[in-house]
Amino acid sequence: MLSKACIVGAYQRKLEEIAATPNLELVVAVPPSWRDERGVIPLERSHTQGYRLVVLPLALNGQFHLHFYPTFGQLVREVRPELVHLDEEPYNFATFHANLLARRAGAKTLWFSWQNLQRTYPPPFAWWERYNLRHCEYALVGNATAVEVWRAKGYAGPLAIVPQFGVDPQVFAPPPSRPESAPHIAYAGRFVPEKGADLLLTALAGLPGDWRVTLLGGGPEQGYLQTLATTLGLAERVTFRPFIPSAEMPDFYRSVDLLVLPSRSRPNWIEQFGRVLVEAMACGVAVIGSSCGEIPQVIGDAGLIFPEGDVAALQGALARLLADPGYRRTLGERGRARVLAHFTQQQVAVQTVAVYREILESSRIHRRHG
Repeated sequence: MLSKACIVGAYQRKLEEIAATPNLELVVAVPPSWRDERGVIPLERSHTQGYRLVVLPLALNGQFHLHFYPTFGQLVREVRPELVHLDEEPYNFATFHANLLARRAGAKTLWFSWQNLQRTYPPPFAWWERYNLRHCEYALVGNATAVEVWRAKGYAGPLAIVPQFGVDPQVFAPPPSRPESAPHIAYAGRFVPEKGADLLLTALAGLPGDWRVTLLGGGPEQGYLQTLATTLGLAERVTFRPFIPSAEMPDFYRSVDLLVLPSRSRPNWIEQFGRVLVEAMACGVAVIGSSCGEIPQVIGDAGLIFPEGDVAALQGALARLLADPGYRRTLGERGRARVLAHFTQQQVAVQTVAVYREILESSRIHRRHG
């Protein structure tokens, strides 16, 4: 597997679950770090049992569409895999480059996509995408809308909807009890316009009662959000915290009574999943999400949904849950049950391994009858 996402320690739990499969040898290649609007995210080594984790140099770090691994070919020649799982979007150079090298070495390949918007890319991205759509045995996608996108773009091969990662419910678990104190509201994620943290602050302005808010994250809008909090008279109630290591996130969620993901659509972006919702739900936190993208499908009946961009509706949802601790507890229990039913790392690993088996079995049948 080639995956820059697997530098996150919590995500590596899926790799351990995959590696626990009998008669499966897993080698995972990751970069030493990844750079985005949050800054430099270093490799965490949290769950590394049962498989081989290889750190490869990364060229053009931070360039989402252009980065690649110059020495990946050497690793393929050394390992000689039957199957290479490219945990990257098919329009990226990293996917094209690694796919080409893997297939030249005789390996089968699959790629992963969250892409839930119909986009047309100029060359060379269109060329890379076309190659990857035509030269792979399978595609994994993280949501139902992505199926429509890739079928419309001409991908005709086998495809399965499998979230990229789940959560470990033993790590992301509720606290024994929550303290009887002012309700703690949280947002966790990037500080960018599409994530809607400004909508949360605006909805909180003038909301009665005793409560406090933490905005955990980072990004280009942080200065604007801090100014907005002061302008709205929220400075004493709002705490800004930088991103924390993934291993510290469960304790953060356990300190929270209510998590809000107020994403809003943009011409070039729609919420693809909302992982913080699943993590918070696993910890028994009541959640509120907007109607943007995949959020309603992730939350189901385990939280409240408001029309994206509707500050008054968000304020009403906040007021309802702040006024009713019993309902917050009910939603927290529903959220935990929903995660256990649909979003654990073990479930994601089992579904992923089933795809691996299907690819390899199909290949063996083809060789026998070829």
